[in-house]
Amino acid sequence: MPSEIDERHWADDFLLDPTVTFLNHGSFGACPKPVFAEYQRLQLAMERQPVEWLGRRSDDLLAAARGRLAEYVGAEADDLVFVPNPTYAVSIVARSLSLQPGDEVLTTDHEYGAMNRTWRVVCAAAQAMYVQAHIAVPVTTHDAFVEQFWAHVTPRTKVIFLSHLTSETALVFPVEEICARARAAGILTIVDGAHVPAHLPLDLRAVGADVYTGACHKWLCAPKGAAFLWVRRDVQPTIKPLVVSWGWEPAEPGPSPFIDHHQWQGTRDLSPFLAVSAAIDYQAQHDWDAVREHCHAATVQASARLHTVTQCEPLSPELTGNPTSPLWYGQMVAIRLPDRVDVGELKRRLYDEHRVEVPVYRWNGVPIVRVSIQVYNTPTDVERLATALTSLL
Repeated sequence: MPSEIDERHWADDFLLDPTVTFLNHGSFGACPKPVFAEYQRLQLAMERQPVEWLGRRSDDLLAAARGRLAEYVGAEADDLVFVPNPTYAVSIVARSLSLQPGDEVLTTDHEYGAMNRTWRVVCAAAQAMYVQAHIAVPVTTHDAFVEQFWAHVTPRTKVIFLSHLTSETALVFPVEEICARARAAGILTIVDGAHVPAHLPLDLRAVGADVYTGACHKWLCAPKGAAFLWVRRDVQPTIKPLVVSWGWEPAEPGPSPFIDHHQWQGTRDLSPFLAVSAAIDYQAQHDWDAVREHCHAATVQASARLHTVTQCEPLSPELTGNPTSPLWYGQMVAIRLPDRVDVGELKRRLYDEHRVEVPVYRWNGVPIVRVSIQVYNTPTDVERLATALTSLL
């Protein structure tokens, strides 16, 4: 990889439609051509001998892929399993909990909508409470965040569910501090790290959560449908699979009941999971630490440019150029829009009239456009969005 990021080179490495200004890597990711080629090779190998692939080799193939991923995220291979997406992972965990009437699951009002729905359903069935602590924006310091959040902990708080990097507001939360305080208080912690792998450095041992889930098909750039669920070993016996299959009462138990119970769910395409190794290789071969640094700097510049258009207050102090503020965002930033905006109409016109793919929505009533910067994006992409917003707003 050259010392300077060559945007034209990187755009050529991806399969995205060149007629679309794609500023939405955060939603579903984008797969580089070499990784996608390996994904297709794996699918073809399965089709050539399905019984060999799914019957005799699947355990060994998945074990190797889990080993690569575990090393990448700072974990042991037998403490994580592949799942299609983080929403699926949280459903497994939430439905395994023995919540009692009056128990509380504490979270924030920045969480992903699908997760909120999962928790509301589970808590309603148990007559428990899903408590969403209000975290005001702009955020200030990590210490202030921790104290503001912890003020909502009560004797009834049994579970803390928290995003590591929020989907709605693109903010990096200080989960390590929350997990450490929760462990001391005997509260189970479940962290949604959907956007974290390859977006931020990740060491699950350092995070200190009881449960962690992350997507591999977003910023790690693996094929769609590749994610993981990691569970601390002493918590694993309490986590029951959504799908009970042959691993529940295995004829030949493996070294990990957690893997036995959760890995085999019947016939499904294992290729996205197995191709995670190729995604890790791809980023290792291209000095992804340098890529991440480049993209963060580009995100800072994009934020400054777009705030000159919207004239709205940033959600994070880092966007004001305060060098002492903590890292509140990485390669994705949420930009507040004027209150009068019709978000559905704006999103439609950005795509239909300007061919700009970017999410526009309301969070807590606040209109937001969320911009993702991946290595294939250029300053021209951001300027196209800025020009379109100037026209449409």
